[in-house]
This record gives sequence, structure tokens and C-alpha cells, in this order.
Amino acid sequence: MLPRHHDPIAAIATAPGRAAVGIVRVSGRDLRPLIAAICHRPLAARHATYLPFLDAGGVAIDHGLAIHFPAPHSYTGEDVLELQAHGGPVVLQLLLARCLEAASVLDPATGLTALPGLRLAMPGEFTERAYLNDKLDLAQAEAVSDLIDASTEAAARSATRSLSGGFSAEIRALDEQLMRLRMLVEATLDFPEEDIDFLQQADAHGQLVAITARLCSIEDRTRQGALLRDGITVVIAGQPNVGKSSLLNALAGAELAIVTPIPGTTRDKVSQTIQIEGVPVHVIDTAGLRDTDDTIEQIGIARSWSEIEGADALLFLHDLTQIGDAAHEARDEAIRQRLPQALAMAGRVIDVFNKADTLPLASAGMCAEIDASNGHPSAVRLSAKTGAGLDALRRRLLELAGWHEHPEGVYTARARHVHALQQTGAHVDEAMRQLTGIAPALDLLAEELRLAQRALGDIVGQSTPDELLGEIFSRFCIGK
Repeated sequence: MLPRHHDPIAAIATAPGRAAVGIVRVSGRDLRPLIAAICHRPLAARHATYLPFLDAGGVAIDHGLAIHFPAPHSYTGEDVLELQAHGGPVVLQLLLARCLEAASVLDPATGLTALPGLRLAMPGEFTERAYLNDKLDLAQAEAVSDLIDASTEAAARSATRSLSGGFSAEIRALDEQLMRLRMLVEATLDFPEEDIDFLQQADAHGQLVAITARLCSIEDRTRQGALLRDGITVVIAGQPNVGKSSLLNALAGAELAIVTPIPGTTRDKVSQTIQIEGVPVHVIDTAGLRDTDDTIEQIGIARSWSEIEGADALLFLHDLTQIGDAAHEARDEAIRQRLPQALAMAGRVIDVFNKADTLPLASAGMCAEIDASNGHPSAVRLSAKTGAGLDALRRRLLELAGWHEHPEGVYTARARHVHALQQTGAHVDEAMRQLTGIAPALDLLAEELRLAQRALGDIVGQSTPDELLGEIFSRFCIGK
């Protein structure tokens, strides 16, 4: 534990801006002297007390609720004081300044300050202390931030499952299975004359198969949780006047982008996050791709290509009214040739044929079908104007993202969790190869099981370097 983790800390725990209620939070080893200085009376543990919060001259800064959570029964595991006042920024800054001032005042009787070393908390430091004091494991601590940042109801519910310990319980159960098998293998190493027969009697192979099955289930739910947390970035691109801005407005259900028949109306990207079955989809409308002498439009087009490079999926928009126009189709083909190879190779380019409402005999049913014409068997035909075909496009985006409902629900997850589970899977696969080989190498089998456990332990923070902790918690808000 770094020296700074022993310092008492204080911060405003509510979001910036004006609100009905705001909270100043303090955490440290013994907050009674600070409580006496600000509240002028002791506080009953875990009871809200209405009183004035006093400045150094005994004048009330505000009236509100004070709650004292003595250690270890608090969020951080230390003494915690919460001052709930009116939510004006000035009031909360005055309260925070008063806490820092009162902490440095000398007590004439003892010659000591009320709370030596009290300082402003760094981002995420309250939750970091909860982790360091075993109030939360690392996966639960990360779920706190994920719950705050959740952009959809499904993401919030998955974060709540992780925060309540569901994800961690799955990881620990898998860790126990690995430990039991590892102990069996290592015990066998001590009795080499028993080796293979002993492992067969204990069904080591069956245990490893069960571990693999459980790991696959957790990996699947974790990938779904990561998708709920991060969503996918979808870029709409194509020539001018094919309906890119109209499609963004139709998907968002709002007039976000300006729509005119004038080519080059969109000069810069327009972004909006929507949700499809709870999955956040970050949609970016870009400037029309064409050759132009307009300097400003050239900058917009360059930004369009930059957004395309970073997209998880691309909606390559075409104008159905221009089908058969050789010049228009040649420009479409020139754009296709410039698309990032990684997107095309991964099948993450969806050809979208817009303006189906202008075709003779067009109907909502026709527009909702996958269009197998024009050499694009996985294309979607739709009308951004009428909305016909949008549901088909939404389904294609979910399929492309790999989303599916899980009957047991999913847990919020991060890229590092997915990576740790992939590492665990790689070691478990190698362990299976060692066990089922012609001449099983039990020492290598035991080592692979150990490495699998270590990778799994990274998820809940069984051995986590301070650098990683700093990276994780620096992304939190200051008062959490």
C-alpha cells in the first residue's frame, strides 16, 4: 500500500452543478475531532442528524444532515463522514474548504491537529480504498464506475450484477475448480508410481472438461457485458445526397443533422448514441465522400475517412435512384476500394440501399427484406424517409456486434476482463493437451493450471500492481 493511502481524504461526492442536495465526503482513520469542529457535537453511528455546519467563527455555513460511519462498517472501511447540504456549488466548496481548514487546527489540550494530512481526494480514491480494505474486489470496484457511466438500462442492470458480486462469484468458483485439479496433479507428482492411474481414478480429464465448459460460459457472458458497457461505433458513409443524415435522424428518432438536397451540406461529423435492445450504438454521420475544391469540405471529408478507420462497423450508403448510373456507381466503387481492409475482411461493411420509397411498387415489406441484387447479398434495402427497413438494419447491427440474449443475464465487463479470460482459456487448452498427450507431462500440466489461476486472479485483483490500480481508478469521478 502506497503512503498516500494512509492520508485522510475529502471531496465533493456529487456531480458538478446545481442540485437540491450535495454531499461532501471525508474518509480517514479517526474523524471524531473533525466532527467536533464542524458539527460541535458527537454523532450517533450511521444515524442522520440535522444540524448546522459551522465555520471557524461558529457561524452556520448551511444546515443539513451529517452521518458518521465508523470503521470498518463504511464504504471505504475507514471512518467516513458525509455532510449532506444544499446542492449549490458555492455552498459545497465552502463546506469542503471548512473540512480542510478544521483538520489543520491545533488542539490546545493535545498540541495536535484535528486530522493531520487531510487532503483532496484523487479520482476514484474512495472506491480504491474500499478495494484496498477488502470491502470490494477489483471487479466490483470497476462495476461502481460502470454503473455510474451506464448509458442503457441493460448496461445498468449488468453493472449492478457485477457490483453485487455475481461476476466475482463466478470467477472464484472457477478458481476453486482449477485449484482442486491443480492440487490433485501436484499431489500426483509426489507419487510418480501412481501418476496416470491416480489421475484417471480422480477423473482429472472430466474435471478439466467441466472447467473448460464453465470458462466458455463465463467468456460468453463477459463478451456480452463488455458490449453492453462499451457498445459499438457505427459510421455512416457514402457519396453526398445518398441520405446519410436522414438515416442518422431516422435511427435516432430526432432531427439531429441538417438535411437538404444541396451536396456537401454535412461538413463535419454528427454523433449520437442510440440503443438497440439495450446495446449502446454510437452512430456517426460523416461528410459526403467526393472530390471537391472546397477547402472546408475537404477537411470534413478527411475527418470522414478518419472516422471510418476507427469504426467497429460501416454503413456504406447507396442511392437506389442512382442504380444504373455508370458515373455514380463508379464513384461508389472508388470509395469501396479505399475502405479499410480490416473492416471489409471482417465483414463489418454493411451496404445500405436507401430511398426505397421512391421505387415503383415499393412497400414496407419489400424494404425490410435483405436485398440480394447488385452483387451485395448481405445488403439492406430501406427508406430513411418512411422508416421501412430500419428494423432489418438494427438486426444486422446486433448480429454484426455478436449480441444475443443470455438466459442467465450478463455481467458488465471491461477489455481487461475479456483478455484475462482469454489468457485463462489458452492455459486451460494447453493443460488439456498435456493431459491427453501420448506421454502426459504432469509438471507442465501443473504449471499451466497455475498460470490459468494467475490470469483468472487478475480479474478480481488478487495480485494487482499499483500502476494498474492507478490506471483503473484514475477514470473514476473524484468523489467516488
